[in-house]
Amino acid sequence: MAKKALIVWGGWAGHTPKECADLFEAKLRERGYEVEVSNTLDSYTDAVKMSALSLVVPMWTMGQITREQEKGLLDAISAGVGIAGWHGGMCDSFRNNTNYQWMTGGQWVAHPGGLTNYEVHIVNRDHPITRGIGDFTLEQTEQYYMHVDPSNNVLATTRFSPECVMPVVWTRGWGKGRVFYASFGHTYKDFAKAEALEITLRGMDWASR
Repeated sequence: MAKKALIVWGGWAGHTPKECADLFEAKLRERGYEVEVSNTLDSYTDAVKMSALSLVVPMWTMGQITREQEKGLLDAISAGVGIAGWHGGMCDSFRNNTNYQWMTGGQWVAHPGGLTNYEVHIVNRDHPITRGIGDFTLEQTEQYYMHVDPSNNVLATTRFSPECVMPVVWTRGWGKGRVFYASFGHTYKDFAKAEALEITLRGMDWASR
């Protein structure tokens, strides 16, 4: 039976949520997933739909989520549905909802310097998400400064200064569900970098139940 993925996009248009939804809908279908794409957070309130999923891919920067929508999402993940996302579409969402932020394992704080070039350093080369992938450079994109949960399993980092090493890619658990996050992906153009795309696709596979 094919795995089922739900992509939910919306929020601030500057992070190109629609373009990212189109890109990853196609990529997931290539990997054998059945994919539903939605532009409403009400999708999270459909308990029957959510319980049948393997994976949720959120692409919603800022915005507001109702108590019922948040509960539907968090309950589904706690019950075993995976979640995988990137950049502001997952960790700069719903700034007033601390339980959502706890689930994701991090929250956006700043992107000093605006558009810049920065290196992503793989720190766990044995994990199935990063195995065989070397360090790489992202060009003319945002480098995220984040508040992060110390319980995250960090797979890759970036450096803001000699004193500041910031997680970029991590995994964690939420109940029975698996959580994957990558802070790159400012726009869909970041995924033209083969390593960024491959890590994200592997993260989706890893998170899926």
